[in-house]
Amino acid sequence: MPELPEVETVRQGLAKWVTGRRIASVEVHHPRAIRRHLPGADHFSAVLAGHTVVDVCRRGKYLWLPLDSGDAIIGHLGMSGQLLFQPESAPDEAHLRIRFRFDDDGPELRFVDQRTFGGLSVSPGGAELPGEIAHIARDPMDPLFSDADFVTNLRRKRTEVKRALLDQTLISGVGNIYADEALWRSKLHGARPTDAITKPAAARLLAHVREVLSEALVAGGTSFDALYVNVNGESGYFDRSLNVYGREGEPCNRCGAPIRREAFMNRSSFSCPRCQPRPRRTPS
Repeated sequence: MPELPEVETVRQGLAKWVTGRRIASVEVHHPRAIRRHLPGADHFSAVLAGHTVVDVCRRGKYLWLPLDSGDAIIGHLGMSGQLLFQPESAPDEAHLRIRFRFDDDGPELRFVDQRTFGGLSVSPGGAELPGEIAHIARDPMDPLFSDADFVTNLRRKRTEVKRALLDQTLISGVGNIYADEALWRSKLHGARPTDAITKPAAARLLAHVREVLSEALVAGGTSFDALYVNVNGESGYFDRSLNVYGREGEPCNRCGAPIRREAFMNRSSFSCPRCQPRPRRTPS
């Protein structure tokens, strides 16, 4: 699933191509793409037509587009969602779900989603911050993110450190890939109890989370298949810089030990058995 760098890459592309443009019409091609918009497809299209996109914002892995009406479009890419700008003459994609046309006759915006886990909806009065995503914590790239609060709240939790990093009410935008990468850089095993982490160690972990996310953002995110692309249809290349994720059996770039894979929440965790020894105790 796309994480902060991938969604931020899409946000930057959207901001360049859609800010200041007025929506002429909206076509919904698949009801699942607007399933969170309870009034339905007709209402979704009608409430957006004629309004101008003021900005493109992000909270964690969610996008929102404030409109001049005071409402906002909320978007989540899910597993395979793509927001693409295409000339009107371009053939429809096989999994086109929503089409936005604008009154300037410029490129149209298409929401394409093979697996239909993503979707768009309208948040009434949500231009400032949609209430539907207000519970999500700020991410470490946000200038208003509080490092001190993160360290304090992390150490108060009674859980494993990787589970904490994936808790979007504590810190947003971090998913499985970048959690593993930050933990490797911090020499911490993901099962380390959060209440056993010292303040300096928690601060170092946060610094490594921010470092990994920043580097991935420069690389345009991580693409393991053709499903994650930016608004121009281009893949990210941070997968070339991964130290542990997806590298089971390959030598650790720091010590040479073979990278291990362990089951984690119906997914996989990757770590170095020498650099990141398992903790002696689990969270109580």
